[in-house]
Amino acid sequence: MRLGLRCASGGWRAMHKLPFMGQVFALSAMLAGGIGLTAFGVDAAVTNAEQGGRETAPADPQSERGPVIENDSELPAAYPQQPYEFRFHARGAISVLHWKLEKGALPPGIKLDDNGLLVGEPVRAGEFRFTVSVAEDGRGESAVQKEFVLEVLAALALRWKDPAHVKGSRIEGTVTVSNTTPDDVDLTFIVLAVAGNGRATAIGYQHFLLARGTVAKDLPFGDTLPHGGYVVHVDAVGEVERKNLIYRERMQTARALQVTVGP
Repeated sequence: MRLGLRCASGGWRAMHKLPFMGQVFALSAMLAGGIGLTAFGVDAAVTNAEQGGRETAPADPQSERGPVIENDSELPAAYPQQPYEFRFHARGAISVLHWKLEKGALPPGIKLDDNGLLVGEPVRAGEFRFTVSVAEDGRGESAVQKEFVLEVLAALALRWKDPAHVKGSRIEGTVTVSNTTPDDVDLTFIVLAVAGNGRATAIGYQHFLLARGTVAKDLPFGDTLPHGGYVVHVDAVGEVERKNLIYRERMQTARALQVTVGP
């Protein structure tokens, strides 16, 4: 056994008065009986390796933290009546993970399985916010939570791809259109630049059959305009004549775009 001794002068003088063998016997008796040497002003340090060779493994910091959800808060978009599947992932787990919905609401038609699979066919369009938790098997204290947003886009959906902007004497841009209805749709697409005095100028127009299942089809637009400010309106109207159905989507710029080049 190796002892590291730090002696207070008074304690060592008390020990020093004993015969040599008496000092040895006194130290041995105190160690065997678990008596601290500080009573004599002496600190003893015994290495782990000398305590029967037993080492205490350091705690795994990752296991103390628990799992970490890796997915971004904004989930891939879904579409009404179309199959949707998304799997949540977490790192840092040391056992089986269990997932559940903690608060908020999933889109009607979508469910969260215990294994982290989000699956189903959403019934309607909308933006849905909800909180998911994940915990390791048998370790409820390891549970962590994260909020997510899942947007279910409209059956006929318009989205900005390249928002309307001024380029020289032109206003131009690109939108995408999606058709997640069960039908091919007769689509009319029109873009109007509306000046401050109410005058509207068409800067984009298309009329075509938009096949069912089409997702994010590019529709560019643009034209030259006189000097002035313009709010851009984008309209899409889809018709299914045999069912007497009309779908409408509309967007516009948040403010007037200023054309400063030209007459």
